[in-house]
Amino acid sequence: MPIAGHEGELRDALKGADLPIDDLNEDGRSFFRIVRGVDTIGYGGYELHGNNALLRSIVIAPPHRHKGLGRRATDLLLQRAYANGARTGYLLTTTAAPFFESLGFIRIDRATAPEAILRSRQASKLCPASAALLAKTLQG
Repeated sequence: MPIAGHEGELRDALKGADLPIDDLNEDGRSFFRIVRGVDTIGYGGYELHGNNALLRSIVIAPPHRHKGLGRRATDLLLQRAYANGARTGYLLTTTAAPFFESLGFIRIDRATAPEAILRSRQASKLCPASAALLAKTLQG
């Protein structure tokens, strides 16, 4: 379910997971509440840069982790990004590279990433230089 970047629950969940919140209200970001029945189980989002999507802010609430929901949430975000024109998905992470690699992402050198991804606030200011950059070709 789409939500605005300024929603308090989104900000609180991201803050609690040590994920960036400084640019949630900027143009080009799409965020979603991940629900199961009536329960909010997490949040996720992406920003489009031409035919590239930068996944960001995927967090699953602790009671719902290790049930395959992070995988499902990532798949749904990538499907939505693909439907909106993205053909490659990117993400930056300091802690979850093995998880995303299990979903088909590969680590890449920042020098090989599109300029628009590198210029994003997340890549240029919010994530540390030590964060791994991963990419995945998207298919419909």
